[in-house]
Amino acid sequence: MDTLLRLSHGIDAVSRFFGKFIIWLVLAAALISAANAVARKAFNIGSNAFLEIQWYLFGAVFLLGAGYTFLQNAHVRIDVLAGKLSMRTRMFIDVAGILIFLLPLCWFMIQFAWPVVVGAYVSGEMSSNAGGLIRWPVYALVPLGFGLLALQAISELIKRFAFLQGKAPNPLLHGAHESNEAHDAENAQAHHDDAGEVRK
Repeated sequence: MDTLLRLSHGIDAVSRFFGKFIIWLVLAAALISAANAVARKAFNIGSNAFLEIQWYLFGAVFLLGAGYTFLQNAHVRIDVLAGKLSMRTRMFIDVAGILIFLLPLCWFMIQFAWPVVVGAYVSGEMSSNAGGLIRWPVYALVPLGFGLLALQAISELIKRFAFLQGKAPNPLLHGAHESNEAHDAENAQAHHDDAGEVRK
């Protein structure tokens, strides 16, 4: 388990890197959008390339940031229902969700998108708009984004198994849902017994 936890730590570091990287993409998108608006309104100048790069960057923020969002527990949770369950039950639900739904979805999206990326790269596919951009880089965001999400899903799986064995802290007490999860944990008074099992 120690080796797996080190792997999880490494994956988390990759997700944090992309989480910091996409901050700059947000800034770039905002600056380009502002420059486009000024050029169009003040000088009656427009560019399809600059319009398209905005949604390229927008797509990159969401796709490349999905794994980091998972790391930060910032995806939507139904806290009203989850708060009524024991922490052990919530961990098993997370594990089932990752194994049954999330990882297969990531695999399907990567398998589906990769031939499209290769085809666009080989053909040199361009935007149909005059002065538009080449297409394969934005297509490549799909397998890359879902690949990063799948890696983070593996990390979260490791952390949940480690928690259930009493070898790691609660992974839900981290990130955007930290205050809600901490409040739930205090109310439930969940703790580990000598066998490392979580109970109320």
